[in-house]
Amino acid sequence: MSDSSIKKSIKTDLFASKAPLEWAIVNNGTLYTAQIPIDSSGTVVSGGIEAQTHQVFTNLIHTLECANVNSEAVLQVLIYVTDRRYLTAVNAIYADYFSAPYPNRAAIIVAGLAREEMLVEFVVYAAVN
Repeated sequence: MSDSSIKKSIKTDLFASKAPLEWAIVNNGTLYTAQIPIDSSGTVVSGGIEAQTHQVFTNLIHTLECANVNSEAVLQVLIYVTDRRYLTAVNAIYADYFSAPYPNRAAIIVAGLAREEMLVEFVVYAAVN
């Protein structure tokens, strides 16, 4: 079995979750990560959808850097929001972090996320060496 086909955790400085999860895993040249709007203390940031989306991107960019890639390596983003109206703000902020050719993406409206105060979550797949 080659080294590239072995699942490997990416070490980040993100809040150490008590849940049984890794913030990022790499396998076969793909980074798998899910990002939520928490700060370094594990608190969901306040300030509405804009503040939460910026925090998700801050956490994502940090995770990508820990994997030695940048936002251009992102292949697909699954965006989960708790209200359809939030997509306008998320799209505006999204355009600040990605440029054409944009990652493939889907936006899903959900009844709720893991923490009641969360308004947005991203699941991201990126190419790594």
